[in-house]
Amino acid sequence: MADPSPTTDQALVPTTLFERVARRFRILGEPVRLELLNILHRDGEMNVQELVAASGHAHANVSKHLRVMAEADLVSRRKDGLYVYYKLLDPTLPALCMLVCGHLERNGSPE
Repeated sequence: MADPSPTTDQALVPTTLFERVARRFRILGEPVRLELLNILHRDGEMNVQELVAASGHAHANVSKHLRVMAEADLVSRRKDGLYVYYKLLDPTLPALCMLVCGHLERNGSPE
């Protein structure tokens, strides 16, 4: 079986993507955003009012975080009458979160 560890000629992050990857991780580094993504993953498409009720956060706070995530193409946004609905857009999010969470659960991490 081949060794799955990267060789020295493989970059962890290609230099051309440094800024974009760092921005993505900054966006994901906010606990409220992770909670909203978790809810959308679990429950599917929801409007802002439903996300406010499910998360317990203030409407303005939820809207702000959803706007940031929509601008970063993590979630999609569609208007239907008076309501704006959001759903996960980035198909890599569940796998990324499971990978990081699995590692932290197995190995723990310094706070």
